[in-house]
Amino acid sequence: MSEPEPVVLSERRGHVLVVTLNRPDARNAINAALAEALAAALDELDAEPELLVGIVTGAGPGFCAGMDLKAFAAGELPWVEGRGFAGIVERGSRKPLIAAVEGFAMAGGFEVALACDLIVAARGTRFAIPEVKRGLFAAAGALLRLPVRIPYHVAAEMALTGEPFPAERLYELGLINRLADEGEALATALELAAKITPNSPLSLRITKEVLERAPDWTREQAWTAQRELFDQIMAAPDALEGALAFAQKREANWQTH
Repeated sequence: MSEPEPVVLSERRGHVLVVTLNRPDARNAINAALAEALAAALDELDAEPELLVGIVTGAGPGFCAGMDLKAFAAGELPWVEGRGFAGIVERGSRKPLIAAVEGFAMAGGFEVALACDLIVAARGTRFAIPEVKRGLFAAAGALLRLPVRIPYHVAAEMALTGEPFPAERLYELGLINRLADEGEALATALELAAKITPNSPLSLRITKEVLERAPDWTREQAWTAQRELFDQIMAAPDALEGALAFAQKREANWQTH
């Protein structure tokens, strides 16, 4: 008897970890096993110095349909301690994450994509938070993240109607970084990752930390925190190496991860 397919696949492609939600027969719906496996993949990304960027994508025709309601009805909770729903929405990776979305990203599936730093979507992909149609609300990050990433009234329309929006519209609004041809979202995400991986690993990590934490800081806290983080950068060898590499017209040899 053959072993069942893992619910999450991890594949290293150079400095990039491609993480694939792998329940295509269930539209990659998130159950407890998938949430735990996604969290483990993010732990792998953070723990391995050679890995600099993660890409989250879905097997089959779509990215993710959200929470597995059958599993939920049977008593499963797809939450991971310290990481929240799907093992990602409250705490992802310390390293940059790109969502590569094909077909659809619905409800919690959209919220998984929103938990990533960058989004690549194939043309024709549909995004929605239809929880109000089911007597719920989008409690895995969409109501917190969307109003600060797209105009408030558009976010409100998505949340209050539950109707899907096409990738093309969300690209116009700046939520999606790259539009890809159908079937090319992962390839396009890898191209985007290739623009990130040559950069200083320490600089990438600290830059992401500031981007994530800045909305919660007061003005005074922001400048204080940035000074502390800048001291970390200046104490590491990469700042000098970056300047020397630029002056000598060569690739930088980063030392700090």
